[in-house]
Amino acid sequence: MFLHHLNPSIKAITILLLVTLLALVFDPFTPFLFMICTIALTFIGGDINGKRYCLYFLPFSIIAFGMLWTTIAFADTPTHPQEEITLLGLTIPEESFVTALALSLRVLSVAALSLLFVFTTNIVDFILSLIQQLKLPPKIAYGVLAGYRFLPMMKDELLIIRTAHRVRGFDQAKTFRGKLDQYKKFSIPLLASAIRKAERTAMAMESKGFTGEKKRTFYRSFSVSFRDWAFLGLMVIALLFIASISWYLGYFRWYSGEL
Repeated sequence: MFLHHLNPSIKAITILLLVTLLALVFDPFTPFLFMICTIALTFIGGDINGKRYCLYFLPFSIIAFGMLWTTIAFADTPTHPQEEITLLGLTIPEESFVTALALSLRVLSVAALSLLFVFTTNIVDFILSLIQQLKLPPKIAYGVLAGYRFLPMMKDELLIIRTAHRVRGFDQAKTFRGKLDQYKKFSIPLLASAIRKAERTAMAMESKGFTGEKKRTFYRSFSVSFRDWAFLGLMVIALLFIASISWYLGYFRWYSGEL
């Protein structure tokens, strides 16, 4: 499960670099092969729950299908309109279909890369790595980390406020508009509680010597090793290798202004 032990910052840089390169590829074959490789790597190199992964991947599949359909429906006039294919009983220009398929598979490929990062990276480790390796100011980093930690507490706080309303005799709304009005009433005490918690957290951090200076010691230190750079290099080489196979088979297309 080596993906969990890679430096989070280098892993994030690798993902961003690959997404940038994929954005310049405009054929369906390259992103499809790279998506398959990324998913296989995620399951081989990480401790992943298959059912949970599929649930997270499903929304991206819906978005990709929507992009496929809208790109075909609103495509520009093709260069070779006589080249057509039949899909689900509909005759559409082949050029428009290939462009739409390339965009959709690119979305799925980027989704697979994003899930590789999300499922194999601890958010606290990522923030600490951003401070230590990429020199992110501690004031911003710990602010983001505190906000992330507050999310589960906000859920518990909302449950307490809702229970308090029930105790006072306010029934739970059943219509959509009623629920919307009810959440508006919940928002004020929820916001007041969040501000109180934020003030207490800030006071606690200051009382323990937090000044926001970059020169500080860390209980958990992160470093960049040869393994991290090897991961970055191998992923880029894998994409270039897949692109070369695509080029050899005659599928590869580089971005040349298509939309």
